[in-house]
Amino acid sequence: MKEPAVADYDVDLFVIGAGSGGVRAARIAAGYGARVAIAEDFRVGGTCVIRGCVPKKLYVYASRFADAFEDAAGFGWTVPEATFSWEGLVAAKEKEITRLSGLYAANLDRAGVTLHRQRAALSGPNAVRLADGTEITAGTILIATGGAPVGADIPGAELAISSNEAFDLPRFPETIVIAGGGYIALEFASVFAGLGSKVTLIHRGDKVLRGFDEDVRDEVAEGLRKRGVELVLSDEIAEIAAAGEGRRVATKAGRVIEADQVMLAIGRTPATAGLGLETTNVMTSHAGAILVDVNNRTNVASVYAVGDVTDRVNLTPVAIREGHAFADTVFGNRPTVVAYDAIPTAVFVTPEVGVVGLTEAQAREKGEVDIYKTRFRAMKATLSGRDEKVLMKIVVDAATDRVLGVHVVGEAAAEMIQLAAIAVRMGATKADFDQTVALHPSAAEELVTLRTKWTPS
Repeated sequence: MKEPAVADYDVDLFVIGAGSGGVRAARIAAGYGARVAIAEDFRVGGTCVIRGCVPKKLYVYASRFADAFEDAAGFGWTVPEATFSWEGLVAAKEKEITRLSGLYAANLDRAGVTLHRQRAALSGPNAVRLADGTEITAGTILIATGGAPVGADIPGAELAISSNEAFDLPRFPETIVIAGGGYIALEFASVFAGLGSKVTLIHRGDKVLRGFDEDVRDEVAEGLRKRGVELVLSDEIAEIAAAGEGRRVATKAGRVIEADQVMLAIGRTPATAGLGLETTNVMTSHAGAILVDVNNRTNVASVYAVGDVTDRVNLTPVAIREGHAFADTVFGNRPTVVAYDAIPTAVFVTPEVGVVGLTEAQAREKGEVDIYKTRFRAMKATLSGRDEKVLMKIVVDAATDRVLGVHVVGEAAAEMIQLAAIAVRMGATKADFDQTVALHPSAAEELVTLRTKWTPS
């Protein structure tokens, strides 16, 4: 365990932010014998548990039941007319995240971590001040405050909602305009469309999901259109105005769209405002992200940061890994550096996306590649009649045969890619994939039966 630099510090570690990264760091550090306190001014669990991954996935499940009821007819089922209650979904979601938030708090208590349910800010390199004025000294301070939705500098922006409010709307939007082309925008577009909304997605780029493989981007766009989402690309919202109980959107290209709600999902920014960073001269990027080294340490020796507030890889599992690595390194005498390569990720649109490793374009920048890909109708769709395809793509280093990337669009893509990520992380070759016996019948078997290299037509 790391010994306190000064014996009379109130605690060895003070964590600002009780989200996934902060809670993990606090618990692990306490397990090493450190005296730990943590502050949270909202609900314990952070973005992922309260207004991100968990409620999002619950709403994704809800949005897919309409498809399931429709598909059932092809398998001989007669399903009575189904009705949907937005209020029922919101209440069920609230019950579950309340349970999870309680578990997070209970785990902190069990680990011996003192929880302060109020805002905290730095008041020096070894001190924080709580909202009630209490000052607490600490040998080490960890900032894990995450991120927040970015607003738009346009007239009427205050009339729009963000992903924070989307989970708890008092009334289900029959029509909604969503601005953005990334994870959050696409996932909410897919969810609301699945629940019955008429969705218009406006994105300033010519394609959605910047940074993903081009085949994946095209497949997702087609999937959204088939789900009934209207894609308005290469355009932006210029103004939002009230229109009765709804909203009127004007775009830069001259479109006018009326809807019940407008949602801005144009990015997130590190939540560093009001943290008192100026009291310690902690360095930040031009975007406000806290700058850290490989050990999550800032330019101030006693101050560290993990998770989205550092704007490195903004994924919950990465924040958890960073928090654990911090505690191991600083309090466990087990120096640990997080590896940021081969991180799997999913986009929970319908059909969903699961990817790991390099895109084809990224791989070609490094050398010659072989591409293996297939697009097929899943067995389930043969009886349901659903017009939905599965896309699978493997990117291989031509010189070494090593698999550099795996990209899947289709049902259960996220489940497949988690396991594929192990192979990619271990340096598996295409020959290793080929020598693996297929599990039949499954969609995933295509990943080990692809034999023909793809060539552009």
